[in-house]
Amino acid sequence: MTKSRRMLVVCVGLLCSLFLSMQMSMTAQAGNTKNYVNDLNGGIASILDPGSRNSTEVINATVKELNLTFPAEEEISSGLVMANVRDAVNVRSDASEEASKVGKLYKDCGGTILERKDGWTKIQSGTLIGWAKDEYLLFGDDARALANDVGRMIAQINTETLRVRTEADQEAGVLGLLPKGDIADVVDNSNPEWVCIDYEGADGYVAAEYVTVDFQIDSGETLEEIKAREAAEREAKRHVNYGEYTTDADTTQLLAALVQCEAGCESYEGQLAVASVVMNRVRSGAYPDSIHGVIYASGQFTPALNGKVNTVYESGRISASCVQAAQEAISGVSNVGDMTHFRRNNGRDGLVIGNHVFY
Repeated sequence: MTKSRRMLVVCVGLLCSLFLSMQMSMTAQAGNTKNYVNDLNGGIASILDPGSRNSTEVINATVKELNLTFPAEEEISSGLVMANVRDAVNVRSDASEEASKVGKLYKDCGGTILERKDGWTKIQSGTLIGWAKDEYLLFGDDARALANDVGRMIAQINTETLRVRTEADQEAGVLGLLPKGDIADVVDNSNPEWVCIDYEGADGYVAAEYVTVDFQIDSGETLEEIKAREAAEREAKRHVNYGEYTTDADTTQLLAALVQCEAGCESYEGQLAVASVVMNRVRSGAYPDSIHGVIYASGQFTPALNGKVNTVYESGRISASCVQAAQEAISGVSNVGDMTHFRRNNGRDGLVIGNHVFY
């Protein structure tokens, strides 16, 4: 129970005692006096008559007079919290700026509310659990609005091999196959029998009974996860600097594999646009400064998250146009200016190329 809530209960208890004493005889039912302390432990509702308008007025007047505030019940029950920062907010081991840092919650990331007290909220975001200051967070309708804007609906395959069809029909042609455990971005799931997914930039259809649909928002990182990611980025840079491998060719191949996964069914302009977004991030100070680091940054590209980029890269089955797009983007060509984001075209303002909007 927060400090303000405890104060409220005590104040209301005193007011109620005064209110009741004015209506009851001081000599009547003395044996019931012991119940008032027990009622305080049961909450305000157990003390006051819910049907009494005077009781509500007493509570409201007390809260206003003492300037007491505490989280609305619907905020806690909704469970959702989103970061409200330009970069990242520190998450700490306790509700204090003096407490040790346990991780970071980044811009557009969110999580679940575990507890709230004294202007701090305990959250769980992925494997990160800790406290963040309320002034850097969004709750309630604001959190839900941001989550709907930046989150994504995904479908996870729960059968051994699933055919992706060109239309919502068992007799339709097959675009490709997805293995068990793979995930794909959902374009539309209004059809109870079929789910429309993003398959290499094109609309594909999978039987709803063989997938699990879920809504995801990006998560924060623990200090251990941050260290592991930064170590991987340093390792990638080491190979580039020392040239133990045919690094330039491998890097181009990796970028081409991502383009294949994100826009393999798009026009060449759409493929070049995806490659350009990656290179714009590499040149931006807000993202890792390597192609490897950008592609595998936490929560950025679904094909990198689900391992599809690795599979395509290792197989070498990448179209010539995707390789050309990667090469051209690496050489400095961009057909999306300095834009650093793209997603399926859902009406958002931006530059529309094929099935994607760039911004």
